[in-house]
Amino acid sequence: MTMLEPIPSIRLKNGLEIKLKEIHTAPLISSWVWYRVGSRDELPGKTGISHWLEHMQFKGTEKFPAEERDKIIARAGGAWNAFTYLDWTTYFETMPADKIDLALEIEADRMTNSTFDPEEVESERTVVMSERQGRENNPSFWLMEAIHQAAFRIHSYGHVILGDMVDLATMGRDDLYQHYQSYYSPSNAVVSIAGDFDQEELLKRLKELYEGLPSGPEPPQVNRPEPPQRGEHRLMVEGPGDTVLAEVSYHAPPASQEDFFPLLILDSLLSGPQGLNMFGGGGISNKTSRLYTRMVEDEDLAVSVSGSLPATIDPYLYSLNLIVHPDADPERALQALDGEIQRLQDTLPGEDELQRAAKQTRALFAYGGESITNQAFWMGFSEMFASYEWVTGYLDSLEAVTPDDVQRVARQYLVPQNRIVGVYLPHNKGNKGS
Repeated sequence: MTMLEPIPSIRLKNGLEIKLKEIHTAPLISSWVWYRVGSRDELPGKTGISHWLEHMQFKGTEKFPAEERDKIIARAGGAWNAFTYLDWTTYFETMPADKIDLALEIEADRMTNSTFDPEEVESERTVVMSERQGRENNPSFWLMEAIHQAAFRIHSYGHVILGDMVDLATMGRDDLYQHYQSYYSPSNAVVSIAGDFDQEELLKRLKELYEGLPSGPEPPQVNRPEPPQRGEHRLMVEGPGDTVLAEVSYHAPPASQEDFFPLLILDSLLSGPQGLNMFGGGGISNKTSRLYTRMVEDEDLAVSVSGSLPATIDPYLYSLNLIVHPDADPERALQALDGEIQRLQDTLPGEDELQRAAKQTRALFAYGGESITNQAFWMGFSEMFASYEWVTGYLDSLEAVTPDDVQRVARQYLVPQNRIVGVYLPHNKGNKGS
């Protein structure tokens, strides 16, 4: 079975959605549990709570104490991890096929039986605060955070997933446990499993583990749409370091909107192809992209260029990031970027260039879906912002993009009044470029 074929989807009486894909190429199974909760669901005072809660889910339960859980997964030859993002939180285990029952039991258990010991909460407070402090050592973090705060004055996408330090310092055990009880339930979750199993046998086991769990309350919904931006925002962040950074972020449509795919091709043209899979599938150079050719190779304005268009539930950002060349003026670099955007708006991209960009984007998609772990990832990931049909139609959606579509979205979205322009300027650079 390939990644693009339809897969069985079963919904239990308590609302849990189960998606299964048999792949008999290796004796492995990858099992994921996805919860529809992320930083999007947080309000001021509770920012970072979803990520902190993810950490607490590794503290063990009465049935599976933390130290025992780590040992038995390692002894079984498995790997496990978890991630918190804007719209979701996910936990996964990739195990030898004959050991998968251990992973299934662990996830069913911690869906409802985590205890949030007060001492463990305080210990993990130090960890999550240190994680944020570690990110603060990177100037790109400060620039990214400033741009998000400018881009989203209302919507929860305006705060970073790690949360604000003041909230991490003041939230307590009851806050975390209430968040857990509100969002961690079968009716707010998707289980996606791919690998070497018999579907009927696995489904029977999943029903044994999950069907008796209460469906849980209707999760709180944070509905704070961001109003249209009224003109270009420009900002400067100053701090330590030696590198000048620039980021230009445009408000962009959600992944479920049809313009998302022309913007993916546009980004491949401008900054190089990107894959949406968090586990990479990279290896394709961006040296044929327009921005790299002009800004890095021809004019020495930047050391590197990259683009980012995440797949999200609500409108988010399309961002272009530059590491400015040490001898270049950041303002000149931004002018060159604007010149390439203007060229795309004025002149249709050639069919050959468009096909190359589309081919590279399709290749990243293919590379990012080869492993059993990645296939299980896509099954659940796509359900967080659209549906698995979004994945099965991915290549067709890219194929349908025309030069006119790329020019249209360039003219519609890549306009000054729809963007935030930010520069990180090290203290030792003085006011150069300001």
